Amino acid sequence: MRRFQALLGCLLLLGVLTAAPSANAGPGGGELTGDLTAHDPALIRDGGQWYVFSTGDERIAGGTIELRKSGDGRQWSFAGTVFDRIPSWLSSEVPGVSNLWAPEVVKHGNTFYLYYAASTFGSNRSVIALATNTTLDPGNPAYRWVDRGLVQRSATTDDYNAIDPGVITDGQGTPWLAFGSFWSGIRMIRLQWPSGLAAPNQGTPLRLADRRVPPNAIEAPYVVSRGGWYYLFVSFDFCCRGTESTYKIAVGRSRSVTGPYSDQAGKPMLEGGGTVILSSAGRKIGPGGQSVSGNWLAHHYYDADANGAVRFDIRQLSWGSDGWPSIR
Repeated sequence: MRRFQALLGCLLLLGVLTAAPSANAGPGGGELTGDLTAHDPALIRDGGQWYVFSTGDERIAGGTIELRKSGDGRQWSFAGTVFDRIPSWLSSEVPGVSNLWAPEVVKHGNTFYLYYAASTFGSNRSVIALATNTTLDPGNPAYRWVDRGLVQRSATTDDYNAIDPGVITDGQGTPWLAFGSFWSGIRMIRLQWPSGLAAPNQGTPLRLADRRVPPNAIEAPYVVSRGGWYYLFVSFDFCCRGTESTYKIAVGRSRSVTGPYSDQAGKPMLEGGGTVILSSAGRKIGPGGQSVSGNWLAHHYYDADANGAVRFDIRQLSWGSDGWPSIR
């Protein structure tokens, strides 16, 4: 689970939840600078503008999803929140929810679909919800996020956790939602256009990945289609512990969007497989919570030079002759 709520308490004590420059390679080269305080960054480009949606901070607009923007992918600024407050129906679905988590944004037709999660730390009483907009530009008069309601829920009686949404449209134009955190690992359901909501009558969510070792520390799925393969990126181990975080990014692939996915050594991801492509290095601790836009992978990490403050980074993916991705 992308445990931003626990992290906030630590950061408030340390007084380090502030924007700061970061010397990280971004789109087009150069360094990321400006406001980089984003957890679980969902990266998307629209026209000449880059946007990052991220997990909310309960001190800002009651914890709703945050937005940052950049004209060049390097210099970033805060651009507001999706809602003025958490929609009231989410507080009924998930008592005690204090901030919204782990957004995902995709475009279909002329509409942007923003998926996000509502939950509480350590619980699988959770909801994935949807909002839509016709533009991502807060300066556009048409800019308004419309709450479209429930996509998927999980209850304490379920063996999965409905958080960390990631959307992929297959070769036939069918949208799918991957999700999951701990419990039974990564799951998937079918969506439908144009509503963007769950397709009816599909039963128990499909299984994509499982560590098979308690506490099954796998989450944050993101599926990418490339060269006849579907690549499943996940985060292994534990986030939100500042410099004690052990997050790392792993990947597997399949010829079918619904799996089975295997890692580079051929080990099925349902049996603990996953090829690690990014882990802690230098001051960048616990990279994870990833999204992919083109050949750019966005993720957060904890900055050892800033007492473990959360930052986001954008790294270029390189694809080998065998089709496997690595971090350039």
